[in-house]
This record gives sequence, C-alpha cells and structure tokens, in this order.
Amino acid sequence: MKNYFAEIQSKLNEELELEDVEIVDNSHKHKGHKFYTPEKFHLHLKIKSLYLSSLSRVSAQKMIMKVLNDDLKTKIHALEISIEK
Repeated sequence: MKNYFAEIQSKLNEELELEDVEIVDNSHKHKGHKFYTPEKFHLHLKIKSLYLSSLSRVSAQKMIMKVLNDDLKTKIHALEISIEK
C-alpha cells in the first residue's frame, strides 16, 4: 500500500507544480457502505501548491483527476482533494 501511495505521489509531482502532497487513507471509514470493496481506496489528497491554488477549484481538481485517471478506474473508489497555498 505504501508503495502505491508513493506511486500516486510520484505521478502528481511529475505532472503538476506541487510544493507538497500528503495522502491520507480513509478507506477504513467506509467499511459497510453499499459499494465498499477492500481492493479500492478512499483517499484524501492534501496538496500544497501555489500554482493549483491560483486556479479555480474545479480546474485544479480536473487537472489532478486527469493525472490519476487510470487509478480512478481501477484502484481509487473515492477521492477528496484539499488544496492550499
């Protein structure tokens, strides 16, 4: 799992201008939900980026989702994104 999170972090850092990114695994909070599956993650990305924070929230989130597009189809069920300067 930590290797997978490092992979996500690497993808984001390669494609976007980020100062820092923290990945929080909130999967345990969703056990018992209708579509819960242990093979997919519920993640919260806490991103520090002057560049992304200068964009509209929707534009910044679209850029992040584009980078993680394949992961969202296969390994990530839910994604919360927080962006600060």
